[in-house]
Amino acid sequence: MQTKTLLAHKIEEELLRFIQETPVNIGERIPTELDLSKKFNAGRSTIREAVKSLASKGVLEVRQGAGTFVVNSSTVEDDPLRLSRYHDKLQLALELFDVRLMIEPEIAALAAQNASGDDIIEIKNLCDEVEKIYLSGNNHVRKDIEFHKKIAHSSKNRVVEELIPLIISAVYTFANVTHRLLLHETIETHRAITDAISRHDQTGARCAMEMHLIYNRQMILKLMKQEANHEK
Repeated sequence: MQTKTLLAHKIEEELLRFIQETPVNIGERIPTELDLSKKFNAGRSTIREAVKSLASKGVLEVRQGAGTFVVNSSTVEDDPLRLSRYHDKLQLALELFDVRLMIEPEIAALAAQNASGDDIIEIKNLCDEVEKIYLSGNNHVRKDIEFHKKIAHSSKNRVVEELIPLIISAVYTFANVTHRLLLHETIETHRAITDAISRHDQTGARCAMEMHLIYNRQMILKLMKQEANHEK
């Protein structure tokens, strides 16, 4: 029983990775149970358990007679504030950016002030990794989160550490609704943030982070306008 449970958990992780990295976008149907069984070299009962588990975590939705569809590309663990319960994802993303604009530029300024040499090396490495993954066409979101988390850690402020779940939720929400629409802007502003922190330039880090968030917020507004026009 334990071996079967471990196998189902392993297949669940592989299936979630497949959804995130292919990617299978929200609203799209995943392959059939038989196809997934062949893909992951696992029995259909194991696939069924993995799908059931991801459905319970809000990633998949099984629709009788229609198939299984992606409704969220992150699990509850990736959504610590449980923001996935809000159905209007564009409005949620916009509100998250309003909050991030209140706090993250100042977090970047604190990181520029307090980051150690080792912190700066790690921030540079993460910036490089995000860029490499993004340009390769693979899912960069987890590494993007590591980049923003490291900046928060580098602020050396314990209260900022408690705000990290908000940043994680915001990055996932944005990724779920935009699907790589800001590749060049992301790379450019990440690099500007990194360079400013490396120079211990507090004003530069603050402005670069603000520009990074503004680009993202403007994309959300553009998508909301397109959606409104489509509904007319």
